[in-house]
Amino acid sequence: MKAIRVHSFGGPDVLRLEEVPEPRPSAGQVRIRLHAAGVNPVETYLRAGQYGRLPTLPYTPGFDGAGVVEEAGEGVSRFAPGDRVYVASKRLPEGAATYAEATVVPEEEVWPLPDGVGFAEGAAVGIPCATAFRALHFVGRAQPGDWVLVHGASGGVGTAAVQLAKAAGMHVAGTAGTEEGRELAASLGADAALPHDAFEEARALTGGRGFDVVLELAAHANLGRDLTLLAPGGRVVVVGSRGPVEINPRDLMNCGGTITALSHFYTPADEYRRIHEGLAAALRTGLLRPVVGRRLPLAQAARAHEAVLEPGAVGKVVLEIA
Repeated sequence: MKAIRVHSFGGPDVLRLEEVPEPRPSAGQVRIRLHAAGVNPVETYLRAGQYGRLPTLPYTPGFDGAGVVEEAGEGVSRFAPGDRVYVASKRLPEGAATYAEATVVPEEEVWPLPDGVGFAEGAAVGIPCATAFRALHFVGRAQPGDWVLVHGASGGVGTAAVQLAKAAGMHVAGTAGTEEGRELAASLGADAALPHDAFEEARALTGGRGFDVVLELAAHANLGRDLTLLAPGGRVVVVGSRGPVEINPRDLMNCGGTITALSHFYTPADEYRRIHEGLAAALRTGLLRPVVGRRLPLAQAARAHEAVLEPGAVGKVVLEIA
């Protein structure tokens, strides 16, 4: 079978399409014939050798994917051959090796994919949707009626966060760097879609009270101003950052707010299970529709690694696998 292999850390050109042996499941594992793989920024950092923990070379990248179960190992009880599923791994740094025509993963990393959800959309669930769900409900502790600001509402995490927040009865303002991104956020249910720097307009939406929760996808650019937008007791949840930032702690003191952060890879096992049970229900009922912005063939994994880091990206970058 074909798979993307990385033999040395470096730029996107180290991603090579090669022939590799078909994997076989051991006890407790599931073999999946993949039809799509999600591309996440973290995979570019691992490939470049710029992450705290790195995979052993050579390796096949990929944490997220979707396809059909081909074989279930001994002891697997939740899945059988022919089941449509999505893969959502949080095994850092090795991941689930989804940049391939097939993969073998532990049963606990596999979840049902409803018939009405395509494989490309299924490949967009893992890291983006699970991160959005955890940021809102477990870390941000957002409640129905809260005002939520999603900084970066047009990307994979942001589009999921807008939908999940609206489904839970929250008021949502989303920001995006392009008109296309703002239109997308509005189409997903955001009460307002604004440019990234429209801080005063954002606060005005809340009647001047401020936001109960801010989901921050670019803390290096926005965190200092986020603190001025918080309601009393408000929370900033840092989901993404690409550099340092300066803040004024007095802004945090003035509202009695907090800054917290999360990493998908350190989600406790019980939270992980409950998150995907919630996502499965949202997918099944149509309350969540992962947004795929760009589809590329597996052979163009290098281009996908460039695209996922480009500013103004809309939705999730997905590799389609024949």
